[in-house]
Amino acid sequence: MARKKKAAKKKTAKKRKLIKGAWLAKDITLLKKLFGNNSTAVVAAELGRTVDAVKKKASRMGLRKSKRYLKHIGRA
Repeated sequence: MARKKKAAKKKTAKKRKLIKGAWLAKDITLLKKLFGNNSTAVVAAELGRTVDAVKKKASRMGLRKSKRYLKHIGRA
C-alpha cells in the first residue's frame, strides 16, 4: 500500500512541475511581440521568466532579433 501512495505522489509532483513552467498562449503572444525589438533580459523580466528560458523558447519558435535592433546595439 505504501508503494502505491509513493508512486502517486511522484506523478503528482511531476505534473505540477510541467504546469509551472508551461508557456501560455498569452506568454507566447507577448514573446512574439517583444522579442525582435527588445533585449532578452527585458523580455524575460516582462514575462517573469529566466533569460535562458526566453532564449530557448524564442530559438525553438524561430524568432530572431530585428535588423534595426541589432544595428542599435552595434551588432549589424
